[in-house]
Amino acid sequence: MFKLFCRVYQRVSRIVMGLLPWREPVLLEGENSLSELPPLLKRKHLDKVLIVTDEGIRSIGLMDHMLEALKKEGIHYVIYDQVVPNPTIGNIENALKVYKNSNCKGIIAFGGGSPMDCAKGVGARVARPGKPVPKLKGLLKIRKEIPPLIAVPTTAGTGSEATVAAVVSNPDTHEKYAIMDLSLIPQFAVLDPLLTQKLPPHITSTTGMDALTHAVEAYTNHGASEKAKQSSREAVKLIFDNLYEAYENGENLEARANMQRAAYLAGVAFTRAYVGNVHAIAHTLGGFYGVPHGLANAVILPHVLEYYGSSVNKPLAELADLVNIGDLSDHEEQKAVKFIEEIKSLNRRMEIPNKIGGIKEDDLPFMVKRALSEANPLYPVPEIFGKKDMQFLYHTIME
Repeated sequence: MFKLFCRVYQRVSRIVMGLLPWREPVLLEGENSLSELPPLLKRKHLDKVLIVTDEGIRSIGLMDHMLEALKKEGIHYVIYDQVVPNPTIGNIENALKVYKNSNCKGIIAFGGGSPMDCAKGVGARVARPGKPVPKLKGLLKIRKEIPPLIAVPTTAGTGSEATVAAVVSNPDTHEKYAIMDLSLIPQFAVLDPLLTQKLPPHITSTTGMDALTHAVEAYTNHGASEKAKQSSREAVKLIFDNLYEAYENGENLEARANMQRAAYLAGVAFTRAYVGNVHAIAHTLGGFYGVPHGLANAVILPHVLEYYGSSVNKPLAELADLVNIGDLSDHEEQKAVKFIEEIKSLNRRMEIPNKIGGIKEDDLPFMVKRALSEANPLYPVPEIFGKKDMQFLYHTIME
């Protein structure tokens, strides 16, 4: 009965989502495209902005040229650089104070998924000053325009520059959840491959697998729109053609640019078709143990796809054909199995483990409950999991 309720809920949600005024950010793409941002801000009369980033990005000087260009354009800025992996409610509230105290007019999110999530959280709080962050959890709790938001991703994975979601952690409760609203889609996004050129291989690999997880989950979910499916297909093809090259040869700007494009397209896909059980599990690992999100997804993805069994044979076979895995004479199940094996092989070649260490047996009941609560009834997954399914998968990924 509960599974029927979930499917009805998902069908109604799909109808409602189809009626919403979707938009996509204006893209500045290509080598040195970041240099186009300061003049754009001046034309938009954004003369004071909050830059949300982390200490690592600031310390290596990745923003220096942009900061100089902002000064030349007469644009004042303040920087909040205390964002942590899996950004917290405290991060958002502290950055919000900087935004308000400095009378900012817009926000630049500069970094990976964490600064972008934090920046979106700040925008949500500006739009809804009477609602604390936990009250914004879930779907369409903002419903007002946030300040102009510009996303400058320095990794190729989260796709947050294209999405409606901000993922927030509560360190007191170990909870990790999403705020989802169309107003959180950035107005502008800068996809400059020079910003990802110096990424360490282990960040390149796990963020790339994060993008693959977004695309595959969106593609295998029930009722994905043609826009979501096409974006997923393009993303999967780009990732299989470019991720390992970007991992092995980080100076290859073509591979870096293609991975940025893939991450963006995967973001477009899952913001319309949702993610699934892989993310539901990954979010608990981030909330309880601080496991990097891309790493968690990379490890979990093949295990969940295998557990789905025949329910994902058709979409995975289609993706296998797309990236030329297997033989044309293979039937659907064979193609699906080979596609999953190729994901495992890609993980191995990039030295990504197939298990997660540090998971505590005593935490499992809480994590299972939270994963199920996140996934059901919202995510239109191939198979609706229950308690036993989740318990099995947690034990499967435990080291």
